[in-house]
Amino acid sequence: MRYLRLLGVGLAMSFGLVANAQESIFDGLSQQQPGQGAVTIHQDARLKALVGQTRSYSEATQKTSPKVQGFRVQVYAGNNSQQARTEASQMGEKVKALFPELEVYTQFVSPRWICRVGDYRSIEEADFVMRQLKSTGSFKEVSIVRSVVKL
Repeated sequence: MRYLRLLGVGLAMSFGLVANAQESIFDGLSQQQPGQGAVTIHQDARLKALVGQTRSYSEATQKTSPKVQGFRVQVYAGNNSQQARTEASQMGEKVKALFPELEVYTQFVSPRWICRVGDYRSIEEADFVMRQLKSTGSFKEVSIVRSVVKL
């Protein structure tokens, strides 16, 4: 009997908290309570509509995503020339054609042009993709390199 009474009190308190949590912050501030001052809020209605909404994943958040130490698969490393730049871009396009789901990074890391694939937290994930790339026969040098990767 004692446990049922405690259970009833606990449920009543939790329902009260849920009811309070469902009102917006603006409603809570605007309520008149005895012995307290009044708050008047002057704002655009669009701001009130935005409060409490969740943001969706977008390109902007992808660019600011956290970066950690991980691995990428390197499919090309050239020298500091225009030809190496072209070859690195061609390798990136070839990877995209064969594996459209993979992220391709073609960049100049002094003193050479490189083309790397993927963002992998573990070497096992990178090894799996490296074996897939090698099995195509389209890439001469494929290796796993440490890199800062996006989560």
